[in-house]
Amino acid sequence: MATAAEKGEQVRRRLRRAAVELIAETGWRAVTTRGVAERAGVGAGLVHYHFPSVEALLREAALGLMREVAERAAEPMERAADADEGLRLLLGALDAHTGTDPVSLVFLETYLAAARDADLGARVGAVIAEFRGRTARWLRRCGTAEPERTAAVLAGAVDGLLLHRALDPALTAAAVGPVLHRVVGAGPSAPTEGGRG
Repeated sequence: MATAAEKGEQVRRRLRRAAVELIAETGWRAVTTRGVAERAGVGAGLVHYHFPSVEALLREAALGLMREVAERAAEPMERAADADEGLRLLLGALDAHTGTDPVSLVFLETYLAAARDADLGARVGAVIAEFRGRTARWLRRCGTAEPERTAAVLAGAVDGLLLHRALDPALTAAAVGPVLHRVVGAGPSAPTEGGRG
């Protein structure tokens, strides 16, 4: 039988999941306490029992998703044998997102909310910094020049591609991979003497 603490954590998980779903479906500003409670199948009072406000719930839910996505992207990349393989794995993970899928929409909504909320902006910045740090360590291990700057460009490119794919579905790993391979200095797509890839 579940303890009170375990039951409480189950409710918190349901509320976070409901919040993420609603952010993707309706947009950050349209999510209400009542809507989250209904989606989670709990009374509205439990939202404020577990979170100080609906905004606090949205922040925790969105940041949790962002951390999870960053972890899923970084982990296989870090295990890659070289920069070429790592970049292919990272871009392959990106291809799972269309720009209009729920994860992409939550990222977009969270970035917009972070532009108006300094606390959220700092917390999103910390998630990005962690991803960039892991990417830089991987690039350094692979012998990439200027790993920190390259990681910043690569992280920015991944975010940009995630957001732009809603407008241009042709921005797939196959389409952008050769350019990013040159940026990272990876594998067979990297430029050779004479400037040919």
